[in-house]
Amino acid sequence: MIPNILTLAGVDPSGGAGIFADLKTFSALGGYGTGIVVALTAQNTQDVTGVHLIPAAFVTQQIDTLFADVHIDAAKVGMLANAELVATVAAGLRRHSVRHLVVDPVMVSKSGHHLLQPDAVDALRRELLPLAEIVTPNLPEAGVLLSRAEPRTIAEMRTAARDLHQFGPRYVLLKGGHLDGKESVDIFDDGKNQIELSSKRIATKNTHGTGCTLSAAIAVLLPQRATTIDAVREAKAYLTAALISADQLAVGHGHGPVHHFHNLWWKR
Repeated sequence: MIPNILTLAGVDPSGGAGIFADLKTFSALGGYGTGIVVALTAQNTQDVTGVHLIPAAFVTQQIDTLFADVHIDAAKVGMLANAELVATVAAGLRRHSVRHLVVDPVMVSKSGHHLLQPDAVDALRRELLPLAEIVTPNLPEAGVLLSRAEPRTIAEMRTAARDLHQFGPRYVLLKGGHLDGKESVDIFDDGKNQIELSSKRIATKNTHGTGCTLSAAIAVLLPQRATTIDAVREAKAYLTAALISADQLAVGHGHGPVHHFHNLWWKR
């Protein structure tokens, strides 16, 4: 059976991040995508000029209406701008018992626009992280969640990953893309053991939505693979290939999107 995968996130009109990127990723990796809109943005590849939040009551209505009809095999949570939306989404996911949940704590856009209000950070820790099968912060996000400076070395990443695990997710994938070096190293932590996952750093400016894409790839692969680490490894390989092919696209004048359909579209 083709799994039904849900994204709860914001809308990026340029298509590189948020719900549109998630739906492309689900489709590219063999899932049927569904989406609940929690925010609208005025955004392109260069800037975010506005954010309009969906009222919490309507987010609840979207969740309950969807789950009343559609079986959801896995879900991912992206941009949740304030504490009320975090609590609303967490309550809905608890109510409907989602088996596989990926939490991507989106806080800052690629252009530097802050997408998360301060009151939402504690709500993320309390409400959502304990529900997550896996949480996928980058280094700045890890620093915010842990209320300290972001990790600057692999050793500090290892410590941060273990500390993030204490908030309750089953697994942590701490992404090391903000460090320097020819390789980008992530730390996968299950609370007892840690695995370093390395991938070649790709020279491209088209990196908009990489975090959304990776978390969406993990979500769609979790119901299709035997273990969480298998899903993570394959998701990382998919993102690397999407980055390698990103320069085939000509979308905007800033940080363009990765090529979500690199393995499906014919070569021109």
